Amino acid sequence: MRTSTRLLTAAVLAALSSGAFAAGPAERALGHLRANGAIAKAADGDAFIARSVNVDADGTEHVRFDRTYRGMPVIGGDFVVHSRNGQVKGTSMTLSSSGRPGLSGRISADQATITAGAEFGTDFTGVQEARKVVFARNTSPRLAYEVVFTGTKRDQTPTEMHYFVDASTGKILDRWDMVHTAKPGGGSTGGGAAAVGTGRTLIYGNVVLNSAGSGSSYNLTDTTRGSGATYDAKNYSYSTAARRAVLFTDADNTWGNNATSDRATVAADAHYGVATTWDYYKNAHGRNGIFNDGKGVKSYVHVGTNWINAAWYANAMYYGDGGSGYLPLVSLDVAGHEMSHGVNQAEANLAYSNDSGGLNEANSDIMGTMVEFYANNANDPGDYKIGEELSSSPLRYMYDPNLDGNASFDCYPAGGLGGVDPHYSSGPANHFFYLLAEGTTSLTRTCAPGDGKNATGNGSLAGIGRTAAAAIWYRAIRDYMTSSTTYPQARVATLQAATALYGAGSAQYNAVAAAWSAINVN
Repeated sequence: MRTSTRLLTAAVLAALSSGAFAAGPAERALGHLRANGAIAKAADGDAFIARSVNVDADGTEHVRFDRTYRGMPVIGGDFVVHSRNGQVKGTSMTLSSSGRPGLSGRISADQATITAGAEFGTDFTGVQEARKVVFARNTSPRLAYEVVFTGTKRDQTPTEMHYFVDASTGKILDRWDMVHTAKPGGGSTGGGAAAVGTGRTLIYGNVVLNSAGSGSSYNLTDTTRGSGATYDAKNYSYSTAARRAVLFTDADNTWGNNATSDRATVAADAHYGVATTWDYYKNAHGRNGIFNDGKGVKSYVHVGTNWINAAWYANAMYYGDGGSGYLPLVSLDVAGHEMSHGVNQAEANLAYSNDSGGLNEANSDIMGTMVEFYANNANDPGDYKIGEELSSSPLRYMYDPNLDGNASFDCYPAGGLGGVDPHYSSGPANHFFYLLAEGTTSLTRTCAPGDGKNATGNGSLAGIGRTAAAAIWYRAIRDYMTSSTTYPQARVATLQAATALYGAGSAQYNAVAAAWSAINVN
């Protein structure tokens, strides 16, 4: 992911000459590139928007940019500039060509919509007008249409499918869902003075909950964590939940009865999960909320009718009531999983397709697992299983992904993971993280060369512990991965993160390299 800054020439110059950036890290990043000879002359139509800035304790600045060309978003054109003391240290990007696409396509927006609609099906609730974009995900830039369909799958899971249709050939170049769920398959405002109540949860026993209000009027708004709030969706589908949901209120600040007979019970689980996830990110990584802006988000419980899933969508969290052997999907690792989709959205923004889709899901599994360990709740001890409290079988097994019925990949196959559901292509990264944190144990094996599905080797690796492994992974997501990062590029990104945190050639750095090699990412 460390590549020549000369690929940034046109865009960086255009942004610099536009004067759009106020003095600060973004302007300095562009200025550093200019001062170091990485730019020569501007080309018409390129521009960048600084999306986020992270500054390390030693003063190193990581500035993330989104790219446009003649006003069109460049899909796969985002990158990060790393600099310190006036010197560019490197760039993280997947854009492999600085060529320009033609601006005249052979098909119309209506034709692109018909092509995408034929694959999506007829059961949709709305469609946005197709917009022109430049598609550059690990390919030469080309003019395309982005067509968006929204709807509900047969299992009640919401869907917002994005299709990228080549404007010249009419071929679908890529597609992904912006609804990120825990498993495959498919109101009023609150506030008030901070208060401390009791949550009688379904899974975690009795826990402390932060609420708002006083006297005989309380609501589930956590004013100590950005005023995030928990709502009763009244079993409406996700599409109407935001309009019809009701903020949970109570007279005595005691929420639930440890059973599903009280609708506030699973609200207590969800509220507890959000608070615990907030605290984990703040105390372990110095992050102040999902978007690092100190603001909380809304959570909706009782979504749909016996919906067996949970989702992060449109900057909010949605939890189903379960059914067919599943409890309501409000466990700690699921809450941490969904909120971490939001953290990824704010940082690397890994696209939900191919390798990057698997890394996206793995990030949520990894951080959801770390939230579970952080909580240290006796009713749900930390482990490397996802959603194990919800049914007789976990949703995923990080230490041996293939245990889910041969759906997930243990190892990285030759040729990548194109076309694989992200919940299953997450397997190699989940396996990598377990090996990095714990090493090889009686639970896990390394991968035989060339094997993509089953871990069959028996190599010996020493782990570096969960804390160090999570610090490296989070830093890689925050500063070194981009929307189109592949598994081999994730190896480079985590090695860069290990270097930043522990030094090149450190034990942690070497462990990262060994763990990736153990799952065939070399």
